[in-house]
Parts: sequence; C-alpha cells; structure tokens
Amino acid sequence: MTPTPAAVEFRRRKRALTRRDIAPRAKGGSIAVNLSRLQPVSLPSYRIEMAGSLRTNDGAEDADRIAEVVEALTLEEKVRLVHGTYPDWGAPKAGAAGYLPPIDRLDIPALRFEDGPLGVKSTGGTAFPASLALSAAFDVDLAEEFGEAIGSEARESGVDVILAPACNLVRVPTCGRNFEYYGEDPFHSARVTAATVRGIQSRDVVATPKHYVANTQEHERVSVSAEVDERTLRERYLPAFEAAVEDGDAGAVMAAYNRVNGTYATEHRKLLTDVLKDEFEFEGPVVSDWWAVQNGPDAARAGLDLEMPGVGAIDWAAMLDDRLQLLRFVETVWPETVPGPEEAAAWLFENKGGPGGDASPHRSSFARTLPRELDRDGFAEDRLDEMVERVLTLHERVGALDGQRRSVAGPPPTHRELAKRIATSGAVLLKNAAETLPLDREAAVAVIGPHIDEAKTGGGGSSAVRATESVSPIEGIRARSTGRVVAERGHPPIETSPPFGRKVPSLGRIASAWTSPIEDARSAAGDADVAVLVVQDDAAEGRDRDSLSLPGRQDALISAVADIAERTIVVLQTAGPVEMPWIDSVDAVLELWYPGQEAGTAIASLLYGETDPGGRLPVTFAAADEYPAASAERYPGVDGPRDYPEAKHDEGVFVGYRHVDEYGIEPLFPFGHGLSYAAFEYDDFDVSFDETGPSVTVTVENAGERRGRDVVQLYVRDRDASVPRPPRELAGFEAISLGAGETRTIDVGVDERAFAVYETEQGEWVTEGGEFALDVGRSSRNIRATAAVER
Repeated sequence: MTPTPAAVEFRRRKRALTRRDIAPRAKGGSIAVNLSRLQPVSLPSYRIEMAGSLRTNDGAEDADRIAEVVEALTLEEKVRLVHGTYPDWGAPKAGAAGYLPPIDRLDIPALRFEDGPLGVKSTGGTAFPASLALSAAFDVDLAEEFGEAIGSEARESGVDVILAPACNLVRVPTCGRNFEYYGEDPFHSARVTAATVRGIQSRDVVATPKHYVANTQEHERVSVSAEVDERTLRERYLPAFEAAVEDGDAGAVMAAYNRVNGTYATEHRKLLTDVLKDEFEFEGPVVSDWWAVQNGPDAARAGLDLEMPGVGAIDWAAMLDDRLQLLRFVETVWPETVPGPEEAAAWLFENKGGPGGDASPHRSSFARTLPRELDRDGFAEDRLDEMVERVLTLHERVGALDGQRRSVAGPPPTHRELAKRIATSGAVLLKNAAETLPLDREAAVAVIGPHIDEAKTGGGGSSAVRATESVSPIEGIRARSTGRVVAERGHPPIETSPPFGRKVPSLGRIASAWTSPIEDARSAAGDADVAVLVVQDDAAEGRDRDSLSLPGRQDALISAVADIAERTIVVLQTAGPVEMPWIDSVDAVLELWYPGQEAGTAIASLLYGETDPGGRLPVTFAAADEYPAASAERYPGVDGPRDYPEAKHDEGVFVGYRHVDEYGIEPLFPFGHGLSYAAFEYDDFDVSFDETGPSVTVTVENAGERRGRDVVQLYVRDRDASVPRPPRELAGFEAISLGAGETRTIDVGVDERAFAVYETEQGEWVTEGGEFALDVGRSSRNIRATAAVER
C-alpha cells in the first residue's frame, strides 16, 4: 500500500521545515577557531503523534489491524514471523531469494522475496542495465520509471518484497558490486535511490534499500570492520538510506554483513534503532542480509527485526536440486571444504548441514534463541511484538492483511524499450576526437571483441537476471549498418563469474572453435573504414576485481588494432572505472557499463547517431593509486588488535571526486564528465531566493545540428570553511533534451543541507555563516558560471 497524498505532503512539508536554516547567521569569528562559526540548522517543533506504534495519522486503521493480529498470535507464531524458512513449494522449484511462511489460522499469507537491483532475478523478466548506468543518466524521473517497471514485473510474478535498490557509496574502485550501486556522490545517490524506491512501491511491492551501512568492499565482507567517524557516516554513507526512508517511504531496509567500528551492522543499536528508526522515523522491518546474523539475541536487541533466509546456506542451495549451483555457492562461502567438483557435490548432498556442524548457519538463529531469551537480559516479549508489528507492515503494504492483495495475472510484462532507453541515457561518451562518432551507416565496420556475440547483462552474484531475450553487439550493429560488417574476436572469451562461484570460460553463442587470433582482428580492422572494439571486465558479488585493467590481454588487443585501423572506437562494458593505457591511440571511447539485454540495440543506436549518448560519469575515472582507498590500511584493511581486519576510512569526507579535487589530482575523466553529439551553450545565469532557500536559473541552448541530451550540474563551494570541506560538492542537477537550435531555461533548487556539515559534538547539522559559491557546469571540472551567496 503506497502512502496517501496527504501523507506524502506531510513528509514533504516536514522535511522542508526541518532542513531549512530559518535564520542564517552572519559571518563572524575567526576561522582559526574550530567550529566557532558553525550555527545549528534550526529545527522547528513540527511533529505528529504516532497512531499505534507504526503508522502516521492517516494509517491508524492499519496499525489497529496489525495490533489485533499481534495480540492473536501465539509465541510460536510470532517467532515464525521474524525469520524465513523453506518455500512451501519445496524442491526443486526455484524462483525466490527468500520466503516468509504463512499463518493459516489467521489468514496471514506467505511473502516472497526476490533480488532486484538489475531486474527481478528469477522470473525471466527484463535484464535491465546496471544500476551504475541508471545513475549515469542523472534523471530521477527515469529512475522512478525503472522502479515502476521492476515493481510491475515483481508483482505479476508473485513477488512481494524486492531486495533493491543497492545504494552503497562507491569508495573502492575495484569493489565487485560497484555495478549495482549509484556512484560516488551521496547527494546524487540519495535522489536516485529515493526515486527508485517510490517507483517500486507504486506497484504494491515493498522496496528494500541495501546494504545498511558502509558496505564498500566485497573482500572479507563478512568480517571486515569499516572504521569510520560520525561526520563521514552522516555526510557520505547515510544520505541514500535517509532519503530512501524520508523521501521514498521505503518499506524495509537490509542490514549489511560488515562491521561498523567493530560492531556487526546487524547488531549495531545506534545505527539500527537510534538513527534509522528513531531519527529517520523508519517504520518497517530491518531485514538481515542473507546469513548475516551472527548472534540472534544481540541482533534482536539492537533493532534487527527479520532474519533471512532462515535456512542454512547449503540447505537453501540444495533445495534447488542443482549440483553445479550448489557447488559454486559453497565454493564462495566455504572454499576450504571443496576438494574437487564431483567429490564436493556428492558430499554436500549427503551432509546438508554444512561444514562446521552446529556452528554452520543451517538453522535460524532467531528460531533457536529468541524463545529462551524472553524475559532474560532485558529481552522482553514487547520487543518481539515490535519485531512482528514491523514485519506485518510488509503484509499490510502489499494488501495481504485485508484480502486486497492482487492475484498474479500471468507472465510478467517486459520492458525492452525502457531497458534500451536506460542504456542509452546512461551511456557516457568519454572521448570523440575529430567527430569520429556518429558513424555513417554505409561505413565498412570491423566489430572486434571476445564477447561481441552476447549481451553483457550484468555481473556475478545475486543481482544476475535470467533474461528471456537479448541482443548482442554484433546483432545490433548488423541490423543497422548498410555497409560491410566483419566480426572477429581477436581475443579468446574471458572468464566470467556466474552467480556465486568461481570463474568459468564463457563460450557465448559462437562455436568455441572460433578463437580468432589478434592477427585476424588486425587484418579485419585494416580492411575496414572503422574498427569497433567491444571489451568488458568481470565483476561479481563476493569478490573484488584484481585491478582497474581490462581482464586478459584486451588492452593489448585495443592497442594492436588502433595501430593499424583508420579509425578506432572502443565500447566499454565495465562495472566501474578502468584504466586506459591506449587512450591517446584511439579516436572515440563510449562507456556503457553493463548495458543489459538490449546491449546490441543500444550500442548500434549510439554508434550511428540515432540516440545521443546521454550519460555523465557518476564515478571518477583515475589511476588506481589516485583513489582515496589506495593504501592497505584503507583497503582491503589490515588486522587490528581484534581478530578481524579493519578498513580505515580515515580519508573522511574526501571520497571520489572530492579526494582528487582536494589533492590536486588530474583524473583521466572527472565526475560528471560526458560528451554529446550536440553543442550546448549556457547563458543568463541567475540566483534567486524564496522561503525554501536559493535556486539558480540558467539558459541552455543547443547550438549544434543534432538533438542532444545535457545534464546541468550545480556545485556548492564554501569559500571560508573553518572545518575540512571538499573544494566542490554536487548540490543539484537537471537532465534535459534539446533539439537543434532549441533553448530552455532550467531552474535548479538548492537544499539548505548542501551548505551544512554534521557537527558531531552537537549531534546535528550546522551551517557556517559566510560566503558560498554556486557553480554551474557540465562536470565537476567544467564550470560554465559562478555566483556568490551569503548564508
């Protein structure tokens, strides 16, 4: 059930009031005195009495219904509702990441959970582009439309809770799950996250933003502790979750595997209860990541409400009756137990309890421990009741408590056109020397790359979607070209990561005998008007990439082809930044991230100019040693005084472009960068003020001969900060599409939070009086106009 218009309006008004600096202070004091000129952002008393324990004033009936159900439940039934179990359909049917059992006596139906950052995982729906592609579009309306699409596919597939969006900040450029995230800027990530959540939940499906919080690496993700100070947490790692709850009204939040300052995220009372529930006023359940609960009673006391999946890792995989998937899963979780494929598979099916006996996560910790913990050590049944109440809000949101839950109507809808639009809107044209792109359709093209015969639909892990159909790069180019098209691999297929497991050779749809050595690729390139190299990396949940280089000898392939080709275009399909030792030798570079099932259609549309590459970089492209997490202490972390590694986030607030700006590093490509087939000019820049704060207007003209897409970016600079602040921070953006010769005036508002810092001693956001600069530009390094404002 989505919030009523009245509830949405209340939240909007409340946020506007609580975030506004009602009476900005005048500049004064000496910057040499730490925090001396910081004044708290005014927080007017504008609160609402809660109806029951969960819902706001328009949800009293829902709260009453939930209270009635809780009162009628037995202790056993309450415990059953706070952990998952086996699905009632049993093996071997797949199709759910998690399952919450029904309480038939009270007509409480079961709930089905499914993975979803890139699409609904197991239902055979649309394989959308990677989340990083969606974020590169800088378009909140498109993000909401994407959310609506996966919400629709989930609902029509019988899925109630979608485990998305993934909104952790990109800190480590080689992190294996960066392709699932929304980039390195917290403001940008927060807006895209909230929009996606709103879209999903508009279709009566619960969204679950994850992984809360400071989950920035896959290496030792279950044991590592993110050592991060309070200000950095507030300003960098919490904003996306705050927006998901306050702006998106998220129905659930998933707690991460990692520790934060020595405490597991699932057992972190300050983060789960004090911040998320009390401060952000989150009303739903905090759900564990799968098998993330280390200590059931400690997690329950801290604020975790629902343990998932509630069955053992090996049992869960064995339920699918698939030896290969089971083996791959166990290789990831317990690699030391796998002597060989056949031996391991046989052993696992005979010993489903898993390595380690009772210590293995093959049974629910909540099921084992909560009944005996009641009334012991401060764990009373009213806490269990609260857990159940929060879980039942999931049922209430999907209409399962009042009998209004819609039945599954049939096969899920597909969204091919939307998948293509996200891929092209998020595609970033990094380089285009001498207007190499777009191509003439009659040009002779040599299409080269190890995987030109298959669409890159995602990385390995829980987000992998089983696409019902796809278009490969060679198929897309051949469908649009009227000239000669020759295909050569030039490189053997690289190893790719399946969901949960070791790398395996990917043979694609072309016979494995076609190895196409580099000499054949060079010959084809020399005989063509242009060489198009489609290359990719390999990223996966559970492990980080080894480096920022392309896997295998793809860099050498690019250099060899560029040495002989008349023109060379590189199409990147990557999980994030990559190094480009060949950048000066090629004519054009187009970044498509993981473009999804419509990869070929999108690539061809962009190459031939049917669509303008509309994306801007949501992450900085730089050399590996130029990122803040370049030292071992920061990544992957080193063993501390305790028995687990500590990853020190002592770069503080200087993450991503804030780091390269602070230290004067010239990146390969800056945050926000992206070229166009059009030519945009900015004029008539102005700043105005109203009761909500400042806003800027700028007139944008497309002075080119083609329709193009631009992203107007607004940055804030504190010119006289007395505390460490980045030189420039994103505070607003607006995506626009203009025809040739068209002009439009854009208005971008600035939230007062953009001027503030989080002051840890006072425990609140404060704004420093003084002069700030508002910069408008086309990237963080391409500023077109600047104005000064006093706060």
